[in-house]
Amino acid sequence: MADGSLTAKRQEIALLRRLEERILWLASWTIHNANHLRESRDGLKVGGHQASCASMTTLMTALYMKALRPQDRVAVKPHASPVFHAIQHLFGRQSLDKLKAFRALGGAQSYPSRTKDVDDVDFSTGSVGLGVAVTAFASLAQDYLAARGSVKPESMGRMISLLGDAELDEGNIYEALIEACKHDLRNTWWIVDYNRQSLDATTKDRMFTRYGEIFEAAGWTVETLKWSKRQREAFERPGGAALKAWIETAPNDLYSALTYQGGAAWRERLATDLAEDPDALALIGAYKDVDLGELMTELGGHCLETILEAFERASRDDAPRFFIAYTVKGLRLPFQGHKDNHAGLMNPTQIAELRERLGVVEGEEWDALSGLSSAERTALKGLVARAPFAVAKDRNYTAATVATPTPDELLSAVAAKGEGSGEQSTQAAFGKVMFDIAARKDEFAGRVVTTSPDVTVSTNLGGFVNRRGVFHRRAHEDVFKRRRIPSAQVWSMGETGQHVELGIAENNLFIALAALGLTAPLFGERLFPIGTLYDPFIARGLDALNYACYQDARFLLVATPSGLTLAPEGGAHQSIGSPLIGMSQPGLDAYEPAFADETAVLMAHAFERIQAADGCSTYLRLSTRSIAQPERGDAAWKQGVVEGAYWLKPPAPDARLAIVYSGALAPEALEAHAALLEDEPGAGLLAVTSADVLHRDWTAAGRSRWTLGEKQVSTVERLLADLPREAGLVTLVDGAPATLSWLGSVHGHRLRALGLETFGQSGDLPDLYSKYRLDAEAVLDACADLLA
Repeated sequence: MADGSLTAKRQEIALLRRLEERILWLASWTIHNANHLRESRDGLKVGGHQASCASMTTLMTALYMKALRPQDRVAVKPHASPVFHAIQHLFGRQSLDKLKAFRALGGAQSYPSRTKDVDDVDFSTGSVGLGVAVTAFASLAQDYLAARGSVKPESMGRMISLLGDAELDEGNIYEALIEACKHDLRNTWWIVDYNRQSLDATTKDRMFTRYGEIFEAAGWTVETLKWSKRQREAFERPGGAALKAWIETAPNDLYSALTYQGGAAWRERLATDLAEDPDALALIGAYKDVDLGELMTELGGHCLETILEAFERASRDDAPRFFIAYTVKGLRLPFQGHKDNHAGLMNPTQIAELRERLGVVEGEEWDALSGLSSAERTALKGLVARAPFAVAKDRNYTAATVATPTPDELLSAVAAKGEGSGEQSTQAAFGKVMFDIAARKDEFAGRVVTTSPDVTVSTNLGGFVNRRGVFHRRAHEDVFKRRRIPSAQVWSMGETGQHVELGIAENNLFIALAALGLTAPLFGERLFPIGTLYDPFIARGLDALNYACYQDARFLLVATPSGLTLAPEGGAHQSIGSPLIGMSQPGLDAYEPAFADETAVLMAHAFERIQAADGCSTYLRLSTRSIAQPERGDAAWKQGVVEGAYWLKPPAPDARLAIVYSGALAPEALEAHAALLEDEPGAGLLAVTSADVLHRDWTAAGRSRWTLGEKQVSTVERLLADLPREAGLVTLVDGAPATLSWLGSVHGHRLRALGLETFGQSGDLPDLYSKYRLDAEAVLDACADLLA
């Protein structure tokens, strides 16, 4: 029985090796076709990273063909994209046409993309390091759902990242590692392709020990896959210990150089360095040059037995695992080990040599099983069909629609006593709405999850957290409450909590929002994530924000306080360019309301957008400045708020001027408008709640006329059509003046744009608004200049 099992295991390993060779071939051929065979109309190099693919093929074969289960999720190393697409093709989830169009319009993407690829991509990757961090927060999101019974114990998946060792230079990985430690991370595997090469050169020697120490200190189990079965057997022979010691101490650059030069170079160098050890010389002499080269380069990350044994050990518990898999970059390709091989491509002669070596028939290059016997083809197809991962045909779920609050329901939370009376800030209005949501008993409120990088209280989320608690898998009581110490914050911690408290790392905030915003397709359960931070610090996590939007994660981002209006804090905390970030970021609707009721309406709209088929995420730029609230005569303004603008004071037919404002500078705009009416009684006052939505609608209308021959009128065209063409516009925003300066192009109105173009400083509002020309006097000066 034991011998039979051993024989079956050996046969399976042999089949896996054969399959792994064909995956390497298909990935290499896909890249070759894109660069050498497909028509090039622009002369640009297409690329595709054949060397990076070769170093990952064994690991990915072992993972996808044996270890991976349908509920597991993977972030694939960006440069291993062709290997991923080749494996997906074997599973029947990627078409041949898409492979042939690799890196072309409509083809398989250069880096795995949730939204652009048709095959089974769990997490988009491309910006190195982010695909690593997202798996940690996806595990946290899974724990959050599991605590609510939405993910059953038997359905808990592993969140796996395949990464290159050069990615370990990315700081966001360690920010995520610290947060993972705080939240008692589990069910996470990070598998490092440790080929000791980066884009430019070989990496520093002996770093693997440091990486292991770092991850062990964070509570991870570290598995180092350094030696293959063949090497371990050789090390047991006389002279093997000396050979192992030589490899252990060899500098990375020397090892890489000898790997490139091949068996004869290995023999020459080893014979010199081990000349005083006759056993070692005899061991080396027992191998032919080609076999010696293979012995020295078949490291643990290229040994299926070693990898599968490690994966099997790791599957016995849910502890986070950090695998350091030693590999050779470009193994089995003509430029293996060369320090310049990162962007290297095989030429036609070299790809033909690889084809011949692997037994692929010329003319049948796209058939991954070409040249194999009927029995081999049948066996390999059976191996693929039996893979645990092959069971689920569709792993991209659709979550049920949840009834979200109506604008009127949220408006009731911010309504002041006596219509139009009182002063409020948009940040305070946000807090009131969140406090009201926390009191709700409906399904929507139970699916809201909030998160913030240590600014929960100062961004007005405290009331929500007091009512709903902090999420953690291990319960912890509020000691201040138990000891009866007065505190405005009563934060109970446990599995029922709905707030994820993060450390001061904005990058982690956006990666967490990415993971929480993908629970619907990943786990079939919709959450409504809300993240808060200070507006100026969006820039610190901008790469991660872009990453979240790129894969269509859905969330509400609330950035507050903002602008020069954060007066006493000084220039380091005052934001300038964030409105332009909101305008330029795809997958994100950016709004800057001025009033509490606008904030409530936009929050209701944001919740709708989170689960709409054509929806996206929303960014609210809020302020701590309390201002008088307007009296509303009707409900027409609500639609304008969502569409991006409305006339707070409509212009007369013969108006010569209109003031356009956005956000917290509404009082200055109102003051200037009131003064302007003495000389220009027909002047208008336009409230812009979203320069982003307005601008996108305007450009879309223009494209429709140019490309479809359809006459579409955008919101801003309709609104500004109320002004004569010879009228002027003065725009006012607490941010970059370019945010609204484009409005003059809509109908050709002359325009003066006021805003921030230099760093601010500490002060009170009257002084700062005057110094930076954001006050009513500056608006009137700009009006006078237009009329002069």
